[in-house]
Amino acid sequence: MNNLKNEIHDYWTNRARGYSEYNQQEMADARRTMWRDKLLSLLGNQFPEKEPKEIKILDVGTGPGFFAILLAEAGYQVTAVDYTEEMLKEAQSNAGGLAECIVWKTGDAQALDVESNSFDAVVTRNVTWNLPRPDFAYKEWLRVLKPEGVLYNFDADWYGHLYNEEKRSSYEKDRRQTEEQNVEDYYSGTDIEKMEEIARQVPLSRLERPKWDIETMKKSGFLDVACDEEVWKEVWTEEEIINNSTSPIFLLTGRKRDAFHLKNITVQPGKKWSGELELANGDIRLPATVLHGHGTGKTMLITAGVHAGEYVGIQAAIELSQKLKIEKVNGTIIIVKVMNRPAFEARNGSMGLDDGKNLNREFPGNPDGTEMERLAWAISQELQPAADYYIDLHSGDDYEKLIPYVYYAGAAAGEVVSLSRQMAEQVDVPYMVKSNVASGGSYNYAASQGIPSILIERGGMGDWTYEEVRSTRRDVRNILCHLGIYQGLKDFRTYYPLDVADVRYQDAEENGLWYPFKKVGDMIQEGDILGEVRDYEGNVKEVSVAEFDGVLLYQCGTLQVLGNGPMVTYGRIVSRYDERKERIVNYWEKRSDSFLVQKRQELHSAMAERWMREIHAQLPEEKNLKILDVGCGAGFFSILLAKEGYQVTGIDLTPDMIKNARLLAEEEKVSCEFQVMDAENPEFPDETFDVVISRNLTWTLPHVQHAYQEWIRVLKKGGILLNFDANYGITDFSNVADLPENHAHNILGDDMMRECEEIKRQLPISSYSRPAWDLETLGALELKEFKLDLGISSRIYLEKDAFYNPTPLFMLRTTKK
Repeated sequence: MNNLKNEIHDYWTNRARGYSEYNQQEMADARRTMWRDKLLSLLGNQFPEKEPKEIKILDVGTGPGFFAILLAEAGYQVTAVDYTEEMLKEAQSNAGGLAECIVWKTGDAQALDVESNSFDAVVTRNVTWNLPRPDFAYKEWLRVLKPEGVLYNFDADWYGHLYNEEKRSSYEKDRRQTEEQNVEDYYSGTDIEKMEEIARQVPLSRLERPKWDIETMKKSGFLDVACDEEVWKEVWTEEEIINNSTSPIFLLTGRKRDAFHLKNITVQPGKKWSGELELANGDIRLPATVLHGHGTGKTMLITAGVHAGEYVGIQAAIELSQKLKIEKVNGTIIIVKVMNRPAFEARNGSMGLDDGKNLNREFPGNPDGTEMERLAWAISQELQPAADYYIDLHSGDDYEKLIPYVYYAGAAAGEVVSLSRQMAEQVDVPYMVKSNVASGGSYNYAASQGIPSILIERGGMGDWTYEEVRSTRRDVRNILCHLGIYQGLKDFRTYYPLDVADVRYQDAEENGLWYPFKKVGDMIQEGDILGEVRDYEGNVKEVSVAEFDGVLLYQCGTLQVLGNGPMVTYGRIVSRYDERKERIVNYWEKRSDSFLVQKRQELHSAMAERWMREIHAQLPEEKNLKILDVGCGAGFFSILLAKEGYQVTGIDLTPDMIKNARLLAEEEKVSCEFQVMDAENPEFPDETFDVVISRNLTWTLPHVQHAYQEWIRVLKKGGILLNFDANYGITDFSNVADLPENHAHNILGDDMMRECEEIKRQLPISSYSRPAWDLETLGALELKEFKLDLGISSRIYLEKDAFYNPTPLFMLRTTKK
């Protein structure tokens, strides 16, 4: 990168004089008026109520000063930046007496030495194409703009002809046209060879422009991004059109978002604020942090301490306010660390300090009511309306034991319920509960007002641990990433929450001593005794009995239980289709055609022979083996094995994969049976196959332990399980830097590889240490004769070619007793 920057610097230093002469010609002919009128029209329309002297403009890559001089003449406050000192010298000379009115700075367009939020407008011409990291430049230009400031970027696809034959032909036509019409060729007198050498090293010569710029500006956080591809008609002379008719200049514009305002808080884009949020005319002061990103996006409200004795949520909110990075925020994140602050600071448990009321039963509250009623009113009327989404962080109070779970709002408009559920599905807990209450609770009331909302429960007994806090923090971050409010990949997870319905909240009828018979998280059956309330003599006063089968979510964890206070809460587990599988199928559907092409090539490569050698070494000598290829994809293993005379059945959950596997088998003139089937639930009788084989499948399964059990079930006694896989959890699929250009992961593109990485992080197996986890899991199934080979990649992937796998494979072989 530094070498390339030096090349660019040296090139423009040497060209400074010639480029200055070109700018002087522009100043002396019609182009001066054309450009001046265009710039002043843009700025006048953008700032109709401001005088030019009130407007600060940054001219990035000013070169010999063309834009800077035109704008300074019109009375604007101009700062001109260029990477080369020689260009600035030429610019100052060209400016003459105006030079004193312009601030001149040497600097890198990709890393400006300029304060954030400093300029009303950034202008630049013919700069972006020439940058090693234009994405950095767009972020920098956004950073230095004031809120509501605007970028005007004039550029063209100057060197696309280096990578596109059609553009090459058009470029050569332009060169001939200048000669035929006897006009000056602007490329003459320049070191074309050197310039093309640089152009080949910068990214924009090979990307589709201005499409790439528009997408990058939006990702960077610009609002109202637009491109005027007809602007050349306003600013180019006939001579310029003849020279560059096939690479017309375009104008990219984008606006920076405004500051965030909430009561006494004002936060500029790209800034973080911490202090006291004042509600109810300053009568209520809550510790809060606001992160207002450069990038546009929704607003997330995160609260904790609705119950002041629930410490996991409070500490998680505190750590989120410290650890979330402002540069990754698209939108706004409001974090209120303690809602019931007086009770928290007095260590007075979870009820109101003055009125003894439960804040989470008082929403929407009353402005003239008691302490908790007034607090609920201020939150519901002054804080919640600022949010697009809401996460309320809880844990078990000082008398509650609970298994981690999440509530999502269910008493709201359909779209709000759907979005609330999506948020809940990102939480790494075993269960989620749909709430059917529209008022009383903070998150319930917010949802009734149109804000998708959830409540996370983790921890209990008025205690907290760093691991519980970290888990809650990860949950919140995953939700933020899922909603696009925070840039990053979702973290690995262990659970995909199951629905719990028909929740029963059993309260004690009177005071007594509580003796639980179950633990939280236990599966319960109808009629089970969950616990008893006794007196001091041990006489049973009340019995808690399960009304149906389900799971115990939380229960009283103290010896005493209060009349009308909670004993146990449980619910019915609702089985449903695992949405991860739907997403996995959709992903592989998109990859199925390219997978067919790749496997067709791989079947006729030296790699196919290497694979068969490895597989033969693990199979028994019998020829008429029945083999199940689970997750067969486009049929690579199935076809190889069928060619050796085995009876092969291939199954895959993706219909297009099976269609392509049948097509490929027909092309190879082999007989295989292929079926669309879930690898976790193969629909075959017990003891059907001699061998179950798989490659690169187990890492994609949500329930691998169950899959292993099923594969062993369909194996005959003495049958062999042969699994080739890798510890893909440690690999970032979105990083393709070390792969050859013709590799499938490069051809698929960044979006597909990011989607693959996102899916992987939703699967528990991605967080396991493999193959140690596989050995432990299979060992528990009482198998025998384990064989583990960690060196198979070194024997298979001898070339770094299109089939290369950078993550080392392992082979795991075991035999059914």
